[in-house]
Amino acid sequence: MDAALTDVSGKAQCQQQTRIDQFLDNIWAERGVSRNTLDAYERDLRSLCAWLNEREKTLEQAQHEDLLEFLSFKVGKGSKASSNARLLSSLRRFYRYLLRLNLLDSDPTALIESPRQGRVLPGTLTEIEVERLLRAPDTTHPLGIRDRAMLELLYATGLRVSELVMIRQDEISLEQGIVRIMGKGRKERLVPMGEEALHWLVQYLREAREELMQGKGYCEQMFITSRGAGMTRQAFWYVIKRYAASANIHKEISPHTLRHAFATHLLNHGANLRVVQLLLGHSDLSTTQIYTHVAQSRLQELHRKHHPRG
Repeated sequence: MDAALTDVSGKAQCQQQTRIDQFLDNIWAERGVSRNTLDAYERDLRSLCAWLNEREKTLEQAQHEDLLEFLSFKVGKGSKASSNARLLSSLRRFYRYLLRLNLLDSDPTALIESPRQGRVLPGTLTEIEVERLLRAPDTTHPLGIRDRAMLELLYATGLRVSELVMIRQDEISLEQGIVRIMGKGRKERLVPMGEEALHWLVQYLREAREELMQGKGYCEQMFITSRGAGMTRQAFWYVIKRYAASANIHKEISPHTLRHAFATHLLNHGANLRVVQLLLGHSDLSTTQIYTHVAQSRLQELHRKHHPRG
C-alpha cells in the first residue's frame, strides 16, 4: 500500500514539473524572456510545488489561502518585500496561464495584494567621479585602450554591461556614430555614441584589438580579452571595480553604475524622460522614472550644501 502511494505521489510530482516546463516554454515563446528570468520563474514554482507537496496538494489544487500562507512562510524565512513581490508576479503569471488552458475555474492570486516596497534609488556617480573613472585606464597599452573604449561607450550609451560585452563589430556604425543593441525580450534599439566614445572606439580598433587578437583566431565580439576570447560580464565587472579603486572612488559600485550615471546626468542636463526611456531600452516609463528621483535627490543635496538656509 505504501509503495502504491509513493508511486502515485511520484507521478503527481512528475505531472507538476511537466506543467511548469510547459508554462516556461509558453512564456519564452510569447515574450522572449531571458534565461535568467526563466530560471527565476522555475525556482519560484518549484519552491511552491515542494511546499504544497508537503500538504498533499498540487499546483492546480492550491487556493487563495494556500498561496497567502506560502507567501507568509517565505517572509518568516527572511524573504524581503522585493523578493516576495517578484515571487507573487511569478505565481500570477503561472495561474493566469492555467486559467487560459481552462485547468482552473478561478485565479487564486487575483485578490492577493503585492507587498509594499520602499523605493530603492540606484547608486550613481557624480560627473567628476565619472571623469576620474574614465581616465583611470593606462592607454599606453592595448588593454588600457580597450578598457577606456568600453568605459566611454558604457557611459555614453547607458548600455547594460551584458549588452556591452556582446556587441559585435557589425552592430556598430562608425560613420553614423550609432550602436545597434538587441536588449531584453529581443527588442532592438539604436543608440548614439557621442564623439568621445567614438574616438576611443576607433583607437581601440586601430591600435589595440588587432594586437590582442594576433595569432589567436577569430572572435565576433567587439571587445576581447588578452587571450583573444570575448570579454565576459564578470570579467568586465572586475575591471570596473579595479579602476574605481585606482580612481579613489569609495562608493559601492555595481555593474549598472555607469548606466545609472548616464540616465541621471542626462536628466540633470534637461533631457526628456521619454528620450531616456528609449535610450535605456525600458519598456515601461515607470522604470525610467526612478531616475527623476535620483536627479531630485542630487538637487536637494546641492541645495542643502550651498544655500544659506539649506
